[in-house]
Amino acid sequence: MTLRDRLLARLREPGYVPVNETELARQLHLNKKERRTLAFDIRRLLASGELVRIKGDKLCEPGEADLVTGRISFRQNGSALVIPERRVNQTGPERPAVFIAAEDTDVALHGDRVVARLVTGARRGDGQLAGRVIRILERARETIVGNLQRSRLVFFVVPDDPRLVHDILVPDPAKSGLTPVPAVGDKVVVRLLEWKQRAASPEGEIVSRLGRTHEPRAELLGIYEKFDLRPAFPAEVEREAAALPARVRPAELAGRLDYRDVPVFTIDPDDAKDFDDALSFEELPGGDVRIGVHIADVSAYVRHGTALDREAQRRGNSTYLVGTVIPMLPEKLSNGLCSLVEAEDRLTKATLLTFAKNGRLKNTEFANTVIRSRKRLTYRQAHALLFQNSLDAIRALPLPAAHQTGSTGRALASLSDLELIDLQGWLRRLWKIAAKLRTDRMAHGSLDLDMPEVKIFVDEHGYADRLERIEHDESHQLIEEFMLAANEAVARLTREQHLPSLYRVHDDPDEEKLEEFRQLAATFGVQAGDLTRRAEVVKLLDTLRTHPQGYTLRIQFLRSLRKAVYRASPDGHYGLAKKDYTHFTSPIRRYADLVVHRVVDFYLVKHAGRTGARSAPGYQPGNLESLAEHISLTEVNSTEAERESQKIKLLEFFEREMSKKKKTQFEAVITDVRNHGFFVELPQAMSFGLVHASSLTDDFYVLNNAGTALIGRRTRRRFGLSEKTTVVVDKVDRFKRMIDFRVV
Repeated sequence: MTLRDRLLARLREPGYVPVNETELARQLHLNKKERRTLAFDIRRLLASGELVRIKGDKLCEPGEADLVTGRISFRQNGSALVIPERRVNQTGPERPAVFIAAEDTDVALHGDRVVARLVTGARRGDGQLAGRVIRILERARETIVGNLQRSRLVFFVVPDDPRLVHDILVPDPAKSGLTPVPAVGDKVVVRLLEWKQRAASPEGEIVSRLGRTHEPRAELLGIYEKFDLRPAFPAEVEREAAALPARVRPAELAGRLDYRDVPVFTIDPDDAKDFDDALSFEELPGGDVRIGVHIADVSAYVRHGTALDREAQRRGNSTYLVGTVIPMLPEKLSNGLCSLVEAEDRLTKATLLTFAKNGRLKNTEFANTVIRSRKRLTYRQAHALLFQNSLDAIRALPLPAAHQTGSTGRALASLSDLELIDLQGWLRRLWKIAAKLRTDRMAHGSLDLDMPEVKIFVDEHGYADRLERIEHDESHQLIEEFMLAANEAVARLTREQHLPSLYRVHDDPDEEKLEEFRQLAATFGVQAGDLTRRAEVVKLLDTLRTHPQGYTLRIQFLRSLRKAVYRASPDGHYGLAKKDYTHFTSPIRRYADLVVHRVVDFYLVKHAGRTGARSAPGYQPGNLESLAEHISLTEVNSTEAERESQKIKLLEFFEREMSKKKKTQFEAVITDVRNHGFFVELPQAMSFGLVHASSLTDDFYVLNNAGTALIGRRTRRRFGLSEKTTVVVDKVDRFKRMIDFRVV
C-alpha cells in the first residue's frame, strides 16, 4: 500500500477526527523521508479536491466537512448545480446535486471543477441541498468561442454557450495582431485570463477569428474549437496511411475462411460512406442456418503502437456532426481499404452463429474471414425487400446518396428478377431469425430504449434545408439483433477465457432518480409502479410508446439512468439485460472495438490454433482500465459535440423557415402550460418551443384553476396539456437557443 493509500485509509476510518499534517505524520508513524512524501501527497490531494483544510490547517475529505467537490453546471438564469464526484470504488447511492444560487457561484464558469460548502439548514423548496462555491479547482476550458460585440466604451464577447452566463471583456480587436481584424458580429476564440473577483467581469484576449457569426463554416469551426476536434491527421499518420495498399493483397488471405462465394451484403443509411458490418447467409445440411456477422478487420492494418494506432486512441471514436464527420481513421482506411464496399474483397473478423430450424442458437464460432459484398443496401431498400412483393416497386426506390456520388455498386434497378428474389429470400429468412432474437430479448427484460431520430440535411452552402424523421423499423432491428448477438458472444468468450479486454457496461440506475422520474410521470397522468423492478420499467416504456408526451418522458427516463461506459471488467448491461456485452462491431469508428478485435486475435492464435491471426499486444487489466476511462470520456465529448451541431442546425433550419413566403406548418403537442403561454413539442421535427400568450390575438387567454390549459374568455377556445395544435415559426433567438411558435 502506498503512502497516499495509507493516508486516505486513515482519513476514512470511522473514528478519525480532523488533525493537521504534523499529527497525521505521527499517527501514521512516518520517518523523516516519509514525512516529505506525505507533504507532497497532501499538496496533490488538496489541488485535486480530494482533501480539504478546515478550521485552519486540519485535514479531511470534503464529505466530512459539509464540502462537496464536483463539476458545476449552470442554467441560463445564472443559478447552477454542483454534481458531486463519485470516488473510485465508492459504494452506496450517489450524493445528490447541490443547488447554487446565482450570487453564490463566485468566479466559477460552466463545467469548472469546484468545491462548494453546504449552507447549514439551507434547502430549496423542493428539499434540494443548497450551497456556495468557495474554490475553483480546475477550469473546464482555457478558451471560449463567442460573438464579438461592442458597447459605447468596451469590446466584449458573448459566449456561444448560453450556460456561460458572463460576457468576456476583450481589448480593442485592432490591437490583436490578427488578419483580418475581427469585427463586431464575428465569431472569435478568446483565451481566458485569470478571473479572481466576481465583482469584476472576466477578461480575455482574442486569439483567432472564425468568420461571421451564424455562417455555417464559422459555426462548424466553433464546434471544432469548443470540443477540441481535429479534422486533419498528423503528417506521420497520413504517411502511414499512404503506405498501405489500395486493395486487399492475395498474401493477406492466408489462413482466412473464404466467404467470397457466400451471399454477403451490408445494410446502412442512405448517405453512409463507411461500411464496417456485413451479414452472410448459409443453409446447412439438416435445415440449420449459419449467419455470419462479418466486421471490418481494422486490426489487420492498424497495428498496435503505430502512429495510426496512437491517433485513433487519442480520438477514441469518430464524431458525426451535421453534414460532416471527424473520422477516427484516415479516409483511405475508413472509406476505402476497411470499408465493406460492394464487389470488393475485404478482410473481416466474423462471429458465425448457427441457428436450428426453430430459431434456437446452436453454436458460435469466431474466425478471420475474407468477403466480397454482393449488395450495398440502404435501410429503405431492405425494408421494401422485406415487406414489398412487387419487384417493379422495389426497383423504383431512389438511389442511395453513395450511388449518386458515383461510388461502385449496382443499383437495385439493374438486378435481374432472379437476383432480386434471391436477395429478398435471404433477407426474409434473416428477419425471421432476428425477430425471434428480439422477442426473446424483450421477454428476458431487455428495455426498448430506441428513439426516433431527426436527420438534418444541408444544401451545397452548408445551410440546413430539410429535416427527415428516421424511425427504428424492422430493417434497423434486423441489423441490430445480429450485432447485439455478436457483441454478446464475443464478451462471453473473453470473460470465459479470462482474456483481459474491454466491456460495454451499463450499471443499474440510482433508486432515488427512478423515484423522481416516477413522480414526474405521475404529473403527466402516467402511473408507474416500483421502477426498481424491471417488469415495471418494461410496462412503463410500453405505456410511453403511445402517450402524447411519450417522447419527452422517454428522454427524461433515459436521463434518470446511468450512462453506459467502457470498463475492463464484465459488469453487465442494465438496459439490454445482458450479463455479457462488449463493442465488437464498429472498429472503423470506435477504438474499443479495435482493442476487442486484437483480443479475439490473441484467442485465435493461442486457444483456437487458427492461422492467419496475429497475436495481440499484451493488454493488462490496469492499462485497459485507464484506456476504458479515456475512451468513455472521448465518447461523451463526441456526443456533446454532435448534440451541439444538431441544436445549431435546428435553429438555423427554423430561422430560414421564417424567411419563406409560405411558412411550413408543423403538427405540435402541448407539453406544458403557463400563464405566459404554452410549450409545444413538434414530433416530426423532434423540436421544442414556446407559443407565447401574446401571439394568441383572437381572444384574451387565462390559465384555468388546474393549471392545465389556457382558455379564451370570450370564445372559450382551449389550449390544454397533451392536446394537439398546428404551428408555424414565429421567432428564433440563436444566442439564447430558443424558438417561439405561433398557432396557425
